[in-house]
Amino acid sequence: MHLILPLTLLLIGCRSASQIMAKSEVNIIENRLPALELAVDPGPLMATEGAYPDDPEKLFDTEMKRNVLEPTDSTVFGYAKLQVIKADVTRKGKGFQALQMLTLLTPSLLGLPLENYCTDIQAEVQIMDAQGHVLGTYTGSGKSNVRVAMYHGYSQSKAPRLADVEALRQALSQIRPQLAEDADTLRQQLLHTGPVETIIGAAY
Repeated sequence: MHLILPLTLLLIGCRSASQIMAKSEVNIIENRLPALELAVDPGPLMATEGAYPDDPEKLFDTEMKRNVLEPTDSTVFGYAKLQVIKADVTRKGKGFQALQMLTLLTPSLLGLPLENYCTDIQAEVQIMDAQGHVLGTYTGSGKSNVRVAMYHGYSQSKAPRLADVEALRQALSQIRPQLAEDADTLRQQLLHTGPVETIIGAAY
């Protein structure tokens, strides 16, 4: 009976997963790109126990529409594809769990973390024109460290997802300044080729 309460508290956690999922860095590039059709290949990220199937798509959609693409442009001039190349997950501190159980999770009740979920991600974003020609490829990496803790951390059920999401968010943040540097050239190339619907219509 004494063990049930600490375990229940640890599973509930003190902070909501929706808090970190809702956050997105606002850092708008100077020369925004015209509207692009977005695609996501989560690759090895779908083999982890953390991220939900639609998490990568939601993060990429928010990042591109908030910081990179013209918000009022409804005409699509090409494509932007996110591909997760690497997603390695490690759990640190699992050996400490035996001591936690022997002491009825007393260290956790005192504020010590039960364990840490760490995700190491490498991601790539390709910008393509309306004809599918690759105009630029940009890579970024992210490393997260999410604590499972009673008061200053996350629950054991939510930590794996948050670790994956935070690592991918960091990778996208690394890619953003690369896009900003090439934005003027990319914009000219996309507009020169023309919108996607024009290219498709010409085929008929």
